[in-house]
Amino acid sequence: MQHFNINEVKTHLSGILARVEKGETVVICKRNKPIARITPFEQKKRIKRPIGLAGKEYPDFKVGDEIFDPLPDDILAYFTGEKG
Repeated sequence: MQHFNINEVKTHLSGILARVEKGETVVICKRNKPIARITPFEQKKRIKRPIGLAGKEYPDFKVGDEIFDPLPDDILAYFTGEKG
């Protein structure tokens, strides 16, 4: 754990934050008396979610080719602002 006085922190803030980012804890002192501690946040590990989570619950669900058909004019009018 490295100790830095306030003047050093003001002068070298980006370098000190780079050390914290790497996992180091830094103590800030005022006249060599500790007043604060900067610690890195624990980064949550991201887990890849599998595609098709509901596939086991709805094994017969299929999306048909009609999904790519153009919308009917009355529904399309809501998206273009003609109806409201």
